Amino acid sequence: MIPAQLFEKFKARLVSVQKGQTLFDEGDPANDFFQVASGQIKMSILNPDGQEFTQGIFNAGESFGEPALLGGFPYPSSAQATEESKVWRLPKHEFLELLRENFDVHLKLNQVLCKRLQYKSMILTEVSSYDPEHRLVTILKYFKSKIKKKDGEESLVIPFTRQQLADMTGLRVEAVIRAVKKMEKDGRLKLQGHKITI
Repeated sequence: MIPAQLFEKFKARLVSVQKGQTLFDEGDPANDFFQVASGQIKMSILNPDGQEFTQGIFNAGESFGEPALLGGFPYPSSAQATEESKVWRLPKHEFLELLRENFDVHLKLNQVLCKRLQYKSMILTEVSSYDPEHRLVTILKYFKSKIKKKDGEESLVIPFTRQQLADMTGLRVEAVIRAVKKMEKDGRLKLQGHKITI
């Protein structure tokens, strides 16, 4: 979202993060703006039973943790690298200055935050109201609309494991596996090895 030259202009740091390394924990003060340069970052919480619930998965060009930064409250979830990654880190004061000087970036950030609110609303409705198969169909449709097919591909490969899909939908991995098998049998998706294609 924010180009590298703007990060450089405002003296952001490009931080290397190892797989499994945590950038911040739930409850930490929100002092920095983060954007993935390469790799992947997951934001998640643990429920009282110890089950992880994924709030979002962020790839190159995507920012994360902004609501807490802009709202002035602690991070409501933890951020952890799912693979070796590089992340831009910009202190709050410089980030706000960047927004003041770049209205187009400010507007784009607002659009991103609105889409995230739409996603959260969708997930909340799914988790509270529908069976596992419906939840899975909804999240797969969402990713189908978000992820672009590679040139020449007829179907879209979903880049998430069954465990990650379970964590995103509040399901147990066993429920996701059963739903995927039923949907494959019904012809609603295909499996290529361990990957789901739609």
